[in-house]
This record gives sequence, C-alpha cells and structure tokens, in this order.
Amino acid sequence: MPTAKRFDQRPMLTAIAAAVMGLVALPAAATNGMNMEAYGAKAGGMGGASFAHDNGNSAIMNNPATLGLRQEGNNLGLGLTLLMPDVNTSMNHPMAGPMNAKSDGDKYWMPSLSYIRKSGKFTYGAGMLAQGGMGTEYGSTSFLSNGTGLPMRSEVGFGRLMFPLAYNVNDNFTVAGQLDFVWASMDVQMLMPDGSGHASFSDNNDFSGEAKGNGWAFKLGAHYKVSNALAFGATYHSKTDIGDLQGSGTFTMLPGGMQIPTQFKVVDFQWPETYGVGVAWQATPAFMLAADVKHLGWKDSMKDFRLGMNMGGGWMVGSMPQNWKNQTVFMIGGQYMLAPGLALRAGINYADNPVPDDTLNPLFPATITTHYTLGLGWNMGGGHALAGSIAIAPKVTRTNPNMFGPGMAGTVSHRQNTLRISYNYSF
Repeated sequence: MPTAKRFDQRPMLTAIAAAVMGLVALPAAATNGMNMEAYGAKAGGMGGASFAHDNGNSAIMNNPATLGLRQEGNNLGLGLTLLMPDVNTSMNHPMAGPMNAKSDGDKYWMPSLSYIRKSGKFTYGAGMLAQGGMGTEYGSTSFLSNGTGLPMRSEVGFGRLMFPLAYNVNDNFTVAGQLDFVWASMDVQMLMPDGSGHASFSDNNDFSGEAKGNGWAFKLGAHYKVSNALAFGATYHSKTDIGDLQGSGTFTMLPGGMQIPTQFKVVDFQWPETYGVGVAWQATPAFMLAADVKHLGWKDSMKDFRLGMNMGGGWMVGSMPQNWKNQTVFMIGGQYMLAPGLALRAGINYADNPVPDDTLNPLFPATITTHYTLGLGWNMGGGHALAGSIAIAPKVTRTNPNMFGPGMAGTVSHRQNTLRISYNYSF
C-alpha cells in the first residue's frame, strides 16, 4: 500500500478508533430476535409449533427426531420463504422538527432444499436453507445520512447445510443427532455515532454480504409417543462456532470525505444456543393441537458486538455492549383436516422483545413480538404435496432515548408479513 503523501495520521487514527468504539449493534432483524418464528410451511401455518409432530423435512431446523415419524422411502423437499418487513425511523429534531425515514428493504428471499430417506429404523439425509437475516435500506438522502450523501444500509444473513440422523429406538421413542455447517455474511454502510466517519463494507448482493465467515454447530432431538393421541418432543441446538466475518470496504473521513481502503472483521458473531420442548395432541381424527416452548440464549451470543478495522497498520478492534436479554418463545397451533388430503392450519407465536431500548438502532431493528399465522396443506396424490402459510406480525414501536446523541431520542417502528411455500415429492 502506498505511503499516503506523508500526512499526519494521528488525528485520523484517533477518530477511527473512537468510531470503532462507538459503533452500535449489528443483529439481523428477523422475527424472534434474529431467529425466524417458524421453519417450513407446515410449522409456519401453526405458529412455529413443530417439536412433537411430523412437520416434514423442515424438522432439520426444528426437531430432527421427528424425521423418524415418517413412512419408509425417500422425500425431496423444495421451499421458499419471503420476508416482507416494514421499518420506519423517526425523530423530533430540536431545530428541524419531525423527521422520518422509511426503509426500502422490504423483500428478502430465503430458499431451501432437502433430501431425506427413511430405511428401517434409520432416517438420514441432507438439507440446506437460509436460516434468517434481514436488513434495512435507507439510501443516501434520508435524515439518517445527516446531509453527507452517504448510504445507510445493513444486511445480515445466516445459512446452514445440515446432515441429520434419526433412530427409532422402538415404536414409541426416537432420538436424533445432526451436524450443521453454518455460514454468515454481513453488509454495513453507516455513519459513526460520533460523526467522525462512515464505515462501508457491502457487495450489494441480495443473497450474501461482503463480510463472510463459516463454522459448525450441532443439534440433538428426542420424540416420545405416549399413545396414538399424545406425543412429546424435545430438542437442543448448540451455539454456533463461526470464524470472524471478514471483508473489505472503505472508511470515509468526515469532514473532508477522504476515503481509505479498509479491511473489516466482525469478531465472534454467533447464533445462540437454543432448546425447547413441545407437545402434540390428536384430539380427533381430524383435529390436532400442538404447542412448543423455546429458549433462545441471546444474553451470551449478543452480550457485546466487536468490529475490527485494518487500514494497513494493523487491526483496531472496538467493543460495544449489547446486553440482549434471553428470549422465551411460546408457539401454539392447530391443524384441521377439511377433507382427506386437505389441511387447514392456524397458530400464534409470541415472545418478548430481546433488545434493550438503549441499544436499539435504526439499521438493525429486531423488536417483533407477536405473529398470527394461517396455512394450508394439500396432499395431491402420487407422492406430491404442497403447503403454504402466511405470518402477520403487527407493528411494534420502540424508542431509544439517546439514539442520535445524549437526550436525542429516536423511534423505530417495525411490522412484517412472511409468506412460505413448499413442495415435497415422496418416492
């Protein structure tokens, strides 16, 4: 790297160090914190409840032990999720008056592909999906850019390639273990809170981010059938072990606008430990009721956020407390067979907001609490099946009293709809 015209770098490095230390949170904004409220169209129609009944190939993200509940044979699954958030940020400036910025990031596509085979007591296979992630797109002209003309956007994504193995111990009891290869990516373009500059690392790709990392995780599951009408399920998902997310971009000094090529890394950004239990009750031949309780360990994985910058002179890493709270998610759903092969599903998903108000940021809202869900399933015969669902999350409004500086409050409102569709072929 050239020696940059021999200017005095000390003020620049001091400003950049302050900016790194002042950077705010970078969680993905999905539904239960960063986590999707459901995986798969069947569970998506039932409020996410899935730990104790057969919910198809999506069990690889729910409870892999329920894979063992199917008939022998092969199943190919294809799925697509469309997350449609509506995010707005506002403030009442002491001189300029009310200001509002609306995010243009309103569509995020998440595909899935899976193949599962049951042979005797064993069920195994592989599946790949986008686990979660979202972002915001405020552009370069909203009040959040503070007149600089610099873009304000974020995008975070997680995905998994999973290898489950379920074993039917007997007719009533099934256990499972699963290995997950996990990847994560992130884009960030934002002004530093102290006004010293603008950090930008972004590849402007709808399916990946500039800063990337990967690693491993595992899942365990169990399912016990008390009777033909009543069953229980339990699952444990480990915290991920993902390497630091790394990518390149620029740091723009303010005032002045000098751009400096910069390497970025997001240090120890992990998906949390998750565990839960569920029950399924076949009340009548046509009606099933399911309920789950799930714990998400955000307190450990989102205790601090650490970002590093390297402009050729070594890494500077700043840390910012996030202090997310652990989250308990309650899911309840029902399925009613309208006719042989045609199922109507409905449910509700509720969890407290894990993000403290004093770390809320307009680029990364994660405050949704309640989802109302509806779904349909259609067994078309010949091994072909379709399912679809919609989740509606009403608006949640939160205020950070110091979002734009001491005593300068900012308010973020967030609502969203989620559509899911899946196709399965059994052979």
